[in-house]
Amino acid sequence: MFAMTLWLGNTAYLYISVAFAQMLKAIMPVAVFILGVAAGLEIMSCRMLLIMSIISFGVLVASYGELNINWIGVVYQMGGVVGEALRLIFMEILVKRKGIKLNPISLMYYVSPCSAICLFVPWIFLEKSKMDGSGTWNFHFVVLTLNSLCTFALNLSVFLVISHTSALTIRVAGVVKDWVVVLVSALLFADTKLTIINLCGYAIAIAGVAAYNNHKLKKEASRVTTETPGDGESIPLVSQADSER
Repeated sequence: MFAMTLWLGNTAYLYISVAFAQMLKAIMPVAVFILGVAAGLEIMSCRMLLIMSIISFGVLVASYGELNINWIGVVYQMGGVVGEALRLIFMEILVKRKGIKLNPISLMYYVSPCSAICLFVPWIFLEKSKMDGSGTWNFHFVVLTLNSLCTFALNLSVFLVISHTSALTIRVAGVVKDWVVVLVSALLFADTKLTIINLCGYAIAIAGVAAYNNHKLKKEASRVTTETPGDGESIPLVSQADSER
């Protein structure tokens, strides 16, 4: 799924604009939530579905503009969205919920070689001949190394966040990341212009993120209250034998 996300998501940019790609990515929180419910990681709730819809709608509004629709690009991008959603769900299952509970470094140790193999096979048949023909084998070692280090840090941080929260949380946080990227790029680059529609869309998305955080905090507070008896003594969550083991 990781390889599928990288391959299809990057290929989509050859056919559609960044704005339209971001518009399609806006359904990611909803996709993760629905797949999480199907996998038993999330609980179906009208309120949560409404919050996810608000976030997606906000990013859709913010991304509205110069759209270059190409259905081949749409298929690639939607495939990347499905791959990313499934990847996050599988990561949460491995790291946190059930199955083999791996720590982030161990998970990367197993996932990265598998992803490399899954990308290497289609590269041989689809891209190697094109690279040979265009002569694009001259990589800048320093740039490639820095890119690899950033990718390693990104993947590690994603695994750590999922191990402490959920796959849905990382996707909601991704909306905030997109919002920050747009604002910083508007300050640094003259060719990035923010319109009223952009600002309104991101305001709606951030409102959805705030509603999600508020819902999670109330749910966590309710869980802690349920686990604490009336006399103020905490209920042990594991037995003494389990603790010693």
